Amino acid sequence: MALEEETFREALVGKKIPILTLDNQWHKLFTQTGDNDEIHDLEEKLNELLKRQGKLNTEVKSLSSYKKKLMQEIVSIMELPDSSAKEKKMSENKRMIEEANQKLDDYNDELMELPKMIDDANLELMLATMRVCYSKIQQNIQDIEAINKWVSEFKVLLKRKILLKQSKEIWNDETYSYMHAIFGPDVIEMFDMKYNPENVLQKE
Repeated sequence: MALEEETFREALVGKKIPILTLDNQWHKLFTQTGDNDEIHDLEEKLNELLKRQGKLNTEVKSLSSYKKKLMQEIVSIMELPDSSAKEKKMSENKRMIEEANQKLDDYNDELMELPKMIDDANLELMLATMRVCYSKIQQNIQDIEAINKWVSEFKVLLKRKILLKQSKEIWNDETYSYMHAIFGPDVIEMFDMKYNPENVLQKE
């Protein structure tokens, strides 16, 4: 029975779906079903989001370390005697800290949005996977039914052919036996040499 996409969506409400492209079983599944353009595109989309998430996490960690270093420098600079160089360095560090803070805010905002984007992309990939797999299953069911029908019909035909073969073998054996009894072995041997009944008689 074909299932509509909405049925799949309803069945998945409240369920935790594993990230499919990180699941080895999912990859094995598509060695069974073969290449599919829709699946490939959705897989790439999900992987790009995962890469972006990984890159942002790395950037946040790096920027946080960089910001900490700048703040430590400011603490050290504050202990120096007042000078234009000190003020310039303090100003420069504050500017870089503000830039780092802005980037961190931007990255964290994007990181807040990415989990839902990843979940949505993962759901679309799962729905496409279900469509492809159920479609293949349905096609296989139809093929299996057709093959079963062919096998059943072939069995009937094979049985008839075997019975016909056996009937002809029995007829040949009986006829040859009667001929042998009526005409005698000498006459039959003469005909055997000419007609070579071994070609038509199938004795065990």
